[in-house]
Parts: sequence; C-alpha cells; structure tokens
Amino acid sequence: MRHLKSLLCLWTLLAVIATAYADCQPNSPLHNELKALKADGWKLADDDKRQQLALSAADCLGVSNPELRDELAFDALSAWMRAEKLTVTTLTALRIRMLNAVQAPAAEETSFLRPFAILTLAELVRVDRRKPYLTAEERIDIVNAGSHYLTHLRDYRGFDEKDGWRHGIAHSADLMLQLAMNPAIEKPQHETMLAAIASQVAPSTHFYQYGEGVRLMTAVFFLAKTPSFGVRDWNVWFNKLMENSIQAGPNTQYTMARLAQRHNVSAFLLPLYFSVRENTDPVMKENFLPALREALRKVN
Repeated sequence: MRHLKSLLCLWTLLAVIATAYADCQPNSPLHNELKALKADGWKLADDDKRQQLALSAADCLGVSNPELRDELAFDALSAWMRAEKLTVTTLTALRIRMLNAVQAPAAEETSFLRPFAILTLAELVRVDRRKPYLTAEERIDIVNAGSHYLTHLRDYRGFDEKDGWRHGIAHSADLMLQLAMNPAIEKPQHETMLAAIASQVAPSTHFYQYGEGVRLMTAVFFLAKTPSFGVRDWNVWFNKLMENSIQAGPNTQYTMARLAQRHNVSAFLLPLYFSVRENTDPVMKENFLPALREALRKVN
C-alpha cells in the first residue's frame, strides 16, 4: 500500500510537471496571456492570479523559444519584481527554484534554464536590496551558488539569431552586481564574488563580443565602492589577475589563446578605468586607481 501511494504521488508530480511545460509552448494559453499582459504594460488587477502567473512563467525560463523565454517569461518576472508586485511567498518559491536550477547538473550545450535562473536570481537580490526579505544565510547561499556557477561556466555563447540569448557570463555578472550593491552582503562574500569574477575576466578559449567585459567590470566597480577592500587588497587582486591573463616576455609568441586573453582583459580594464576616473569618490580612486593603472601597463 505504501509503495502504491508513493507511485501515485510520483505520477501526480510528473503530471503537474508535464502540464507546466506543456503550457510553455508557442501559442499556448500561457504564451498568449503573457503576450497580452506585456502589451498592456504587465498590468493585472488580480493579485492572486499574478502570483500564479509568475510561477508559471518561471517554468518557461528553460524553453528554446526566445520570445517565450526572454521577452515574456523573464520580462514578466522582472517587471513584477521591480514594481514590488510579488509576495514574499512567491519570491521565496522563485528563489528556491532558481537555486535548484543553477546548482543542478545540466548539459550546457542545450541549457537555457541556468543562465536565465542566474538572471532571475539577480532580480530577486535586487528586490532584497530595496526591501529586505532574505535572511543572512539565504544571501550567503545565493553568493555561493552564483560564484560557483560563474567560476565553472564554460558555455561562452552570447546571442544567436535563432535561439536568442544565453549569455551566462553576463547574467552571472549581473547577479554579482546586485550582490555587490546589497549592504547586507559582507566581506567574506565579497571575497568569494571577486574570486569568481577574476576567473572569467580573460578566458583563453573565447573572444568576448557581447559586452561581457563591461558587465564583469561593473560588478567589480561596485565591489570597489564597498569598505571591504583597500589599496593592498586591490594590488594583490590585480597582480594575480594579470599574471593569469597576460603571457609576458620578449620571446612570447602570439597564439589565439594569448590574443583572446589580451582582448578580453582589455575589454574589462579599459571601461573600468574610465568608470573609476569619472567617479567622484576620492577614497575609491585612492584605493583602486594605482593598481588599475599598473594592470593597464601590463597589457601587451
């Protein structure tokens, strides 16, 4: 009897999952409803229905159809979160689902869910920054999951005319940015995030071409605005970054790997230097600019 009940529960769960993903199809009722809501500026008077639709939209973050995944499902979640239209219960359910998606093993060559789960986590952290609802432990879980994902990500695809965006590096950088701006995040987490960002500034196997350097540098820029790091910290960080990014020496031969690293680190350092120079915070400039200038000198 117990075995039969377990099977019934499993069949029920599978039926619910199948129904949810059946709705995530072009021209399905969910697709058409989200499309109509977007045309009306995501206005929905029925709060209960909005919460239900948000969770249904989350089911579509991994589908291959770019309109449904990006322009409708993610856009709905982002719009409602930024307008503070989702309840803490809904936000909590989304956080758990997105963390599970990010931490689950997946075939990166076919996965859309994880890069969009990371981007949704960025929006969830933005809500917490503006109106705290997460516990300290929950924030740490997000830092650790996001940093691990970014560090180990090897799918560098950005945009495809048929498939739309994946952009896992940039989406991860957006999460790091929202965490960096959150005053509840502390130095140990900042250090974890900074190490993860450094690991992807200058990959040798890929030339960034979709603004990844700018997204990564923006997260570092806001980490530099925190009190977590001083002059010595930035000297150490930039020295290590350049050691790992630039193959120096008069006899060093140009290779595709070396050119990729040079291209990628330049696309990170140059906008970062401009942003810091334009910033009006004298303490940040004093802590950050000397190491940044020295790093730029090492690009050859």
